[in-house]
Amino acid sequence: MTRLARALGAVLVVGSSLALSACGSVSASTALSTWAANSNLSSNSAQLVLDARHALSALGDARSTAAQLHTVCAVLDLETLQANAALPTPDAQTTSLLSAAYTDLGDGANVCYQAAHSSSKRRRAIAYLRRAGAELAEAQARVGTLRTG
Repeated sequence: MTRLARALGAVLVVGSSLALSACGSVSASTALSTWAANSNLSSNSAQLVLDARHALSALGDARSTAAQLHTVCAVLDLETLQANAALPTPDAQTTSLLSAAYTDLGDGANVCYQAAHSSSKRRRAIAYLRRAGAELAEAQARVGTLRTG
């Protein structure tokens, strides 16, 4: 199954989960658990962290070429867009945290893409990616707490 098909499937399931939650037939915890499972939150987050690490490594190496940065940053940007397509979640605070993380990952990827010959752009991209990592960790912690709570 392609990523696009999975993303569309996740959107349909999320919509169903939100509708059921709105009717009161599903608890917030159950709705979030269903959303997290159907949107592949754990595996998508792990992939985003791996992509961000690759970008950080390339940004930190002054010998990285424009082509190398373009590759790792384009991959990160694509993965971020795909993860963002699964929003919103059934929980407003989780949605806000993930949205902030995805925005910073996307901004970091875009600055990274242009950073080959600019140490200030490299630093800016690194700052975006580090902040996104903290936001993503906070969102994952919230999901974990709500799913088990």
